[in-house]
Order: sequence, then C-alpha cells, then structure tokens
Amino acid sequence: MNEALEHYSRDRSHAGEPLDGAHSGAAGGAACGDLLRISVRLDRGWISGVRCAAEGCAAARAAAAAAAELLDGSTLAEAALLSEAGIEDELGGLSPVGRHAAGLAADALHRALGAAVLSERTLLPPADRPARPRVLVAMSGGVDSAVALHRELEAGAEAFAVTLELWSDPANDGEQSCCSPQAVRLARSVAHEMGVPHLTLDLRERFREGVVEPFLSGYAAGTTPNPCVTCNGRVRLEPMIALAERLGAVGLATGHYARIADDGEGPLLAAAADPAKDQGYMLAALPPTQLAQLRFPLGGLHKPEVREIAERAGIAVAGRAESQDLCFLAGEGKAGFLARHGGLSERGGEIVDRSGRRLGRHRGHHNFTVGQRRGLRLGAPEPLYVLATEAARNRVVVGPAAELAADRVPLEDTVLHRPADSVDAARLRYRSAALPCRLANGPDGWSLELQRSERRAAPGQTAVLYSAGLTVGHAVIGTPVVN
Repeated sequence: MNEALEHYSRDRSHAGEPLDGAHSGAAGGAACGDLLRISVRLDRGWISGVRCAAEGCAAARAAAAAAAELLDGSTLAEAALLSEAGIEDELGGLSPVGRHAAGLAADALHRALGAAVLSERTLLPPADRPARPRVLVAMSGGVDSAVALHRELEAGAEAFAVTLELWSDPANDGEQSCCSPQAVRLARSVAHEMGVPHLTLDLRERFREGVVEPFLSGYAAGTTPNPCVTCNGRVRLEPMIALAERLGAVGLATGHYARIADDGEGPLLAAAADPAKDQGYMLAALPPTQLAQLRFPLGGLHKPEVREIAERAGIAVAGRAESQDLCFLAGEGKAGFLARHGGLSERGGEIVDRSGRRLGRHRGHHNFTVGQRRGLRLGAPEPLYVLATEAARNRVVVGPAAELAADRVPLEDTVLHRPADSVDAARLRYRSAALPCRLANGPDGWSLELQRSERRAAPGQTAVLYSAGLTVGHAVIGTPVVN
C-alpha cells in the first residue's frame, strides 16, 4: 500500500455523522461490497463542513477520506471540479482493482453537492465582470450539449455545467440514455475535461411523478402521451433555470436546436436553422417566462457543423451516436416497460370495425395507437388502420385509411401565450409540417379547424400552435368520437 493510501485509509479527521444543515450522497452497495457516504454543508458558496463514512476495502475508506479532505474549505466551483482522477491523484494512484473506489467517492461527493445546491436559496452572487457573464449549461453527455458549452466558453462566459439524473433502472441500457447514472458520469467527465465545474441534480422522484406515471396512465387509458413535451415543460428545464438564478447566472444554455424571437410582446420559440433537427415541438410547453432565461447556442447551426466544431475542439464525444429512444425506455422498449412498470401485460381483446363487427384478436389495446397498421395481422381487401382504442373494453377499432381523415381536431389542456385568433397553423406530430388552421372555442372546448382534411393524430399527443411561424401555444390532442 502506498504512503498516501495508507494515510487516508486510517484518517478519521472527517469521520462521523453529518453536520447540522448538511446534505449527503452515497455510492456503492451490495454489488461491489463497498459503500461510501459523504455529507457537505454549503454556506454562501463555500463548503464549510464535510463528514464521510465508508464500509469495505482500504481503498474505499481512503477514497472517502481523501474526497472529504479535498472538499473541506473549497469553493462551490472548486468542489464541482473534483473528479475521480483528482481523488486518485490525491491517493498517489490506485491499482486497477482499487480504482473503482475513487469513482465511488466522486459519485458520492457529487450527489451530496447536488442535494446541497438544490436546497440552498442563494449559491453565488452575479459575476463581478459584466464582460464575462456566468452561464449554466445543461449537459447530457452528448455532442450537442458539449458544443453548446464550448460555444459559451468561446464567447467568454464563466460556465457551470449541470446534468439531471432522472431515471435509474437496471433493465435499461444506461449507456444509451441521456439521464442515467452512466450519462451523469459521462457528462461530468466531459465538463471536467473542458475545465468546467459540474453539478448533478437527482430529480428521479419528480421525473417518475411528472413524466413516467402520466405516461403509464395515458397508455392504460388508451391514449398515446408525449412524455418529452411534458418533461421539458414541467420537469426538466424549470429546476435548471432556478439553479441558474441561484448561481447568479444570466441564463441556462442547452444543446437544443431551437431559437428565440421577440414579437414585441415578449420571447417566443422560433424554428432552428436546421429543419431536420429543429426541436421546437418538444420545447413547446415552455412558458415565455422561462424562455426569457434560456439560451440556445446551436439554434443557428446545422448538425454537421456541430460535429465539425466538436472535432476541431477535440471534444471527446464528438462522434458519439445520438439516442433514438425515450430515455427511460432505452434498451428495453415500450412493451416491456409498460408491462413491468404499468402492469400492462398481454391481455387478449377484439379488433372490430366501426360497426362493431369482429375482425380479429389483439394482445392488448395499449400496444396500438391511432393511425397504426403494423401488428394488426388482419386479412382484408384493403389495408386497415387503427381508428381508436377503447381501453375500458380492451378493443381496437380499425378501418381504411380514408376513415382516418378529419378536418377538426379536438383539444384538451390548451395553453395560449397570444390571442386565439392569431393562431394560423399547428403541428400535430413531431416529424411533420405545420398545417394551416384556425383555433375555435365551442361548447365542447377548444378545437383546431384545419383548412383541409388530414390523417388524424393520436389522442394524447401534442398540438403545437403557431402564429407567423412562432410558437404561441400548445394543447393535448383529444379523443374524437368514432361513429
């Protein structure tokens, strides 16, 4: 055992129960046999007290003690820059077998730091040099958020980075998710390589309540919810914007492909320069008050330009592939997730036409959405599509493509940022063009009157409302009556 490792494995100077007002983070457990806990007390941007505890091998005890020593008396920025490599260096190097202990200590200290910054009202005063504003950058571990950070640094900003841990499930592929523990570690390493302090916010409970539970209940009720719109509008960006304020930052920068425009009455979402990557649809639920505090450094770029910037800057994730699935479905898929978390397993039911005539059988209404053809396994003279799902009766109603056409779209939970008569177009799907329409309010509530009939979108999806190309509202697509 080297001298530093031996010293820290015996060091008890920071051992003990958490101090009053401290916040704790833990890492490890049954899988590896080592368990580390670190608690920090944060006071006006300084770490004013640290306590640690560790069970397991000598390397684990030493890593916890070394992390506590490095944290004590540091500034928030210094603490947020502490890494696995920094802890290992403090210990004079670790063997491949013991190296995991430094990683556990880093995870524990950053979880403790994240809990502390979530609780403190004021963390830092605004930057004292207006020419170098402080910016908080949301990082996912992908190339887009890394380039967003790079562009803010190039513009002269003093930056902090933040990553949200939203979902942790051993059944998922954490490497393909943007909000898993693996994604947090990757984002932290990228930020540290760029010399930027990194914070982690654990919002798993909030995410489950605000995104996953509505997703499950939506499918159980026979709708097709859009969790990404809900997540961005109600769960994900709001706490990061609040953190930016407490850090004295001028705003939160993200790697989304979107832009902000002011129509004279305040900020509204505008389309990104790259139409193939525009993410305005997924950000549509953000209110103008939050838009005023957001920055989109990639809004004027195309994806190939972003990768070129990353490669020139030597950013480690320049060539990393993008995730193609919902973050909490990565590696498992919707059917398995609905069965395991929502109890929506296979349950046979009827496939019928509009008249109620039985055409076949299915394995659960939740496996189908309006407009779907695949999986029906029906022999018919013409292709049949899902017209509706009836959750209470576990039935799927089908018909020819012509019966999907509609020129009226019922809406629920409509939110408007500008007068209703200004709405001139709407998008009913993420990857679709905006459709000319008008917004009407009748006895049954709000609805869209389309200029021409279009294939109906699935109930539960999001309708994004536009005026002269700017996002002025959003709504949930309601369930039409299928006669």
